Amino acid sequence: MFWRGVWGYLPANIVQGVVGVLAIVLFTRLLSAEDFGRYALAFSVMTLAHVAVFTWLEAAMARFWAAQITPEQAAGHFAGLYRAAFALSGLYLIVVTAVLLIVPVDPLFRWALAAGLYGAPVRCLVKLGQERFRAAGEVRRAAALDIAVAVMGLLIGLGFALAGAGGASPLLGLGLAPLLALPFVLPGEWRQARGGRIEPQRLRAYAAFGYPIAVGLSFALILSSTDRFLLAAFMDEAAVGAYHAAYSIANRTLDVLFIWLGAAGAPALVMALERGGAERLGEAAREQAATLLLIGLPAAAGVALVARPLAEVLVGADLRGAATLVTPWIALSALLSGLTIYYVNQGFTLGRRTGLLLPAMAAPAAANVLLNLILIPRFGVLGAAWATAAAFAVGLGVSMILTRRAIALPIPWEALTRCGVATAVMAAVVRQAPPLGGLVELILDATLGVIVYGAAALTLNAAGVRDLALRLLARRRGALA
Repeated sequence: MFWRGVWGYLPANIVQGVVGVLAIVLFTRLLSAEDFGRYALAFSVMTLAHVAVFTWLEAAMARFWAAQITPEQAAGHFAGLYRAAFALSGLYLIVVTAVLLIVPVDPLFRWALAAGLYGAPVRCLVKLGQERFRAAGEVRRAAALDIAVAVMGLLIGLGFALAGAGGASPLLGLGLAPLLALPFVLPGEWRQARGGRIEPQRLRAYAAFGYPIAVGLSFALILSSTDRFLLAAFMDEAAVGAYHAAYSIANRTLDVLFIWLGAAGAPALVMALERGGAERLGEAAREQAATLLLIGLPAAAGVALVARPLAEVLVGADLRGAATLVTPWIALSALLSGLTIYYVNQGFTLGRRTGLLLPAMAAPAAANVLLNLILIPRFGVLGAAWATAAAFAVGLGVSMILTRRAIALPIPWEALTRCGVATAVMAAVVRQAPPLGGLVELILDATLGVIVYGAAALTLNAAGVRDLALRLLARRRGALA
């Protein structure tokens, strides 16, 4: 199931990566630094609101779909989740409207906030359908939905930016694209709730499972967004825009990779545990961890190595200098975050000990706030990047300790060592390349890095990649014979 998902989700994640890059390229040029900063702040608030209110429903769909054996159980599962989503949406919209009317903020920032916050209920309904597709192994449907929403969101956002909507433009795209997709998702999913009864006990169990995840993710968002609000407080919105542009380059690149592998990996781990027990889970987990390291380590190092030419190609001139400084540290942060969220923390959900997510995420969030307060006044955007990297390192360490009380997933030390050596060889070679600047240097360094890392990984058999390549080659020869 894992590898079917990996290959099945590849097109969607390629599109997500391209859309993410285009968003940085275009919005950092179409929006002023101040408007880009307002968008960054509003995006953080929007994401936190969505996680706090709706994420527990999405987590319950992903974790408990496979456990519904009879049609009656499945109908009750869908009925409870979707009716809870509708009820929460009504309450949420009332609260959001009141807050937007009462809170004294800049009118331009209020407009950006409204654009982001009002789209959350629709995003939840689409996300519920997508999580069900993934849990059921319907890779093609989940991937197609990802692609459609990503592309439409970018196009709608660009249209509003060209029309002069300022910092609200990308957020309008993020809200309206799921709305256009909803008629293709909701009717079919709602039909599965037909005849189902709302069972308060079931919803309480889902909430007990999902709300700790939501709180943990809220801490993660605090960890990843506190720096923007403190930059705005100590500096200005232009500094926030510069930092967010740099953060987006590195974090988006790595995040796409981890989301890709996580979309295939999380359902596979649940299925392995539910249908094969602890032994099968251990096998599946070791395979996934080795794959994460094989891809994640060189990706993070590569982004750090090409920080300057990457910024020259992707980021507007006003924001380019900060992006070059910050990108290597954010690449490290993204790697640590990906390993924590998409692998280590899966032990909490698999063991149904999601309450442990709270201290696991609270510790790095607190460290991030403290370090930002110390470092931003003295070092500006670079201090914020240092604080973020250090906090994610704290988070990885704390999660590894706490998962021992749930299900501690294995750490493939051999794969880590071999992938690390291959990455170091790649970095040593790429650093010797001539500094040609711009797109030429970016293409040269990226091509050289891929070739050198591929050769080193095959030579060292990092994460069993040589064994896999030989098996695929033998299979191909057998098919041709």
